[in-house]
Amino acid sequence: MSVARPAPSDLMLAYMLQWRTLRGHLSRRTGSRDLAEEALQETWLRLATMADQPATVHDKQAFLLRLAGNIAIDLLRRERRHTSRCTSDDCVLREIADQTPSPEAYALHRDELRALVRALLELPAKPRTALLLNRCDGLSHADIAARLRVSQSMVAKYLAQALRHCRDSRRALWSAEPV
Repeated sequence: MSVARPAPSDLMLAYMLQWRTLRGHLSRRTGSRDLAEEALQETWLRLATMADQPATVHDKQAFLLRLAGNIAIDLLRRERRHTSRCTSDDCVLREIADQTPSPEAYALHRDELRALVRALLELPAKPRTALLLNRCDGLSHADIAARLRVSQSMVAKYLAQALRHCRDSRRALWSAEPV
């Protein structure tokens, strides 16, 4: 027993004949081939569910272009609203990521700080003071020289001596650590 299919409407026939043209037009209009394809599918569904075709459609191509164009605009607006509300995975991860150092990192930094304090305490008073005034307080060589009552070239020598000592102490610490 065969079931008779209803004959496709004139609009549906026009849609099938104009499908490529509609897709090209919607792709250009939306800037997305995927969005154009989605609009075409929605257009086909609307045409298929129309109980009766509109009373008089003088220009079927214009009607289809208008219908598909309106659907594409609706889809584009919906997509823009959706993307404006969405947050990227990176943003979410940055928000929930714990910025505090791990216990291991905390212990390592604390050990490095202790080693630096020990190295500074091993220095003579003037080189240690010159380094702290320069690096911690941000004073210039001239200001340090005035405070320590020495020449600027002596300040440069104190800083070089202090930095060299800290570097050597750190290197000795690294070479002593088990690997």
